[in-house]
Amino acid sequence: MSQNLALLPTGSIEAYTNAAYQVPMLTAEEERNLAERLRDYDDLNAARRLILSHLRFVIRIARGYSGYGLPLADLIQEGSVGLTKAVRRFEPDLGVRMVSFAVHWIRAEIHEYILRNWRIVKVATTKAQRKLFFNLRSRKKRLGWFSSDEVEAVARELGVKPETVLQMEARLANSDVAFDASDSDDEDAPAAPAAYLPDTRMEPAALLEHADTEKDQRDRLFAELSRLDERSKAILERRWLSETKETLRDLAQQFGVSAERIRQIERDALKKLRVRLAL
Repeated sequence: MSQNLALLPTGSIEAYTNAAYQVPMLTAEEERNLAERLRDYDDLNAARRLILSHLRFVIRIARGYSGYGLPLADLIQEGSVGLTKAVRRFEPDLGVRMVSFAVHWIRAEIHEYILRNWRIVKVATTKAQRKLFFNLRSRKKRLGWFSSDEVEAVARELGVKPETVLQMEARLANSDVAFDASDSDDEDAPAAPAAYLPDTRMEPAALLEHADTEKDQRDRLFAELSRLDERSKAILERRWLSETKETLRDLAQQFGVSAERIRQIERDALKKLRVRLAL
């Protein structure tokens, strides 16, 4: 058993997989005993046996995501993180096997990894988009775009809006494009965005507009500040415009009121400024 519990080889994915499948599977009774030892006594050896005996399932699940073009070793690694989390949270008294409980955690970690690394630009950020990302491919019945009926069917089945289906389909159809020109000698290759996207930040007109905007905002701010009462103006200046910002407690001592009162005055003054500057 000690040989089986040794660290698995990391030289190649094949060696790792072979070693993982050589670790014997646990019976239901062994699994329960190990889980109880981990829960009751924080037995790390029990945790290690639980993890190693289930690595074959991580590998099997990770292989199902090989179509996303990401390294299998990385998918297995992320799935192993999910397995570790599942082992820590497994409750042996529930009467279910570890693999049934762990599959959710394994898939969740792999999903997170794919969403982070499938493309440079994230394609799924909301819950609905994440659901669609892992379902659209398998639900496409033909090459090309969905028909309106197919969009409606997918939306109903997954419980999302048709607009969300169309948006995710468009995102999946796109690909990342390098901003700088490639090293290819192909004259027919499409131009990189760096060749046609202008940078207007240093143009004289843009610089002048930015400077005028800043001056106008600054002038309006100080004009509105001058309309406040002296105490409110002083508090805002010392709290927001001074290089060494004073605390509420310091200002409370200076004005002879409580820190809460200073906070109220500051809040009311800021509210007035926002209203006036928005006009």
